[in-house]
Amino acid sequence: MRQNSMQQSLGQSLDQEVLDPGMLDSDMADKVLVLSDADRAALNAQAARGLLLALAAQGAMGIAAAVIAGVVGGAAAGWSALAGAGAYFIPNALFALRLAVSVRAGKASPFTFLSGELIKLFATALLLWLLSRVAQDWLVWPAALLGLILTLKGYLLLLMFRRLS
Repeated sequence: MRQNSMQQSLGQSLDQEVLDPGMLDSDMADKVLVLSDADRAALNAQAARGLLLALAAQGAMGIAAAVIAGVVGGAAAGWSALAGAGAYFIPNALFALRLAVSVRAGKASPFTFLSGELIKLFATALLLWLLSRVAQDWLVWPAALLGLILTLKGYLLLLMFRRLS
């Protein structure tokens, strides 16, 4: 019980310290980062390059999944893996394009990101559902899931080559 009261008093003192408006004086003003237009452009270019690298890695992993499934399970498995990879890659590529356009136009916001992410997830689920309905005669689900998972984990390819930055 004593520990609980100590935690409450410590939490209150931290809250007072963090929320104290007197902290925003001259020593805090020195810590504010102001970016020039050139700095902003360099950061935007780096972000766009990172998006393209992530998309390339996801595409490579999707193709690798299709090749592996094709060699192990035959042509139907290869096409299934490619379809599973495409169910995630296509919405993700459209989302990345939308993010790049928003950043370039200066209209990027957390709402843009969150709404785009939700739309991407719903589109992926819709494409997987359509895949189950349209291709049920030839679809090999383990291969389709392999393509989906390897595409989702495309960033591992970037980490492997230490290009994620």
